[in-house]
Amino acid sequence: MTLQQRQTRTVFFVSDGTGITAETLGHSLLAQFPEAKFRHVRVPFIDSVDKAKDAVFRINDAGKRDGMRPLVVSTLVNQVTADTLRQAQAHFVDLFLTFIEPLEMELGMKSAHTIGRFHGIADGSSYTRRIDAINFTLSHDDGVSHENLDEADVILVGVSRSGKTPTSLYLAMQFGVRAANYPLIPEDFERNRIPQELTKHRTKLFGLTITPERLSQIRQERRPNSVYASLENCKFEIEAASRLMRREQIPFIDSTARSIEEISAKIMQDIRIDKNGF
Repeated sequence: MTLQQRQTRTVFFVSDGTGITAETLGHSLLAQFPEAKFRHVRVPFIDSVDKAKDAVFRINDAGKRDGMRPLVVSTLVNQVTADTLRQAQAHFVDLFLTFIEPLEMELGMKSAHTIGRFHGIADGSSYTRRIDAINFTLSHDDGVSHENLDEADVILVGVSRSGKTPTSLYLAMQFGVRAANYPLIPEDFERNRIPQELTKHRTKLFGLTITPERLSQIRQERRPNSVYASLENCKFEIEAASRLMRREQIPFIDSTARSIEEISAKIMQDIRIDKNGF
């Protein structure tokens, strides 16, 4: 491993909006370098030259602290603001220079140069669908409600702390998927069958599993030194849940080393969820 791989390099996600697009793009690129260590800093709403100058100061200061040039992933629309930002001593990944300008040349037309156009509330039907999905998912988190499960696009099952809630919320917020989730508990393992409330929704079920070691680590943060968090109990629950899901022919995926984005893509593919307009 090289010295640069061992050191932590600061990455700035700079935008004149929320910074979500810059951060999403940056994370996708940085994921290709798993041995490198990064410190992530989002710098949103850089919509003036003065704010850009402040950002330059922060970027240069981070470079001095780290002892190496920071990385800057930028989605600034205004050219003057972008030029000001480029005065920083950093390596730049610019969405417009890297992706938009070559597309303008190929298509023979100018882009709207408006970042995050698809995030606007003006996208009435898509926005409403997403909000409805989020409300549905929150009201059906962790098995708190069995009502209207027939309206669910997918129902995630798995032991406690296997990643059901964050995956459900990502599906709802990103794709407008109505995702319920239901915990598998010792009583289910004793009966060796899924909860009765879920039997008529079998085709919508998708399971999440996780390694016992990782599950124990997560649970220790919630309930330190408890039976619930013990490695022995985690092994028992994971093995019992896996047997149950195989017996019930529920497709499932190991969430241990996968991102929420990857898990969600697999779920939508296997359940054949098709949400257009996002």
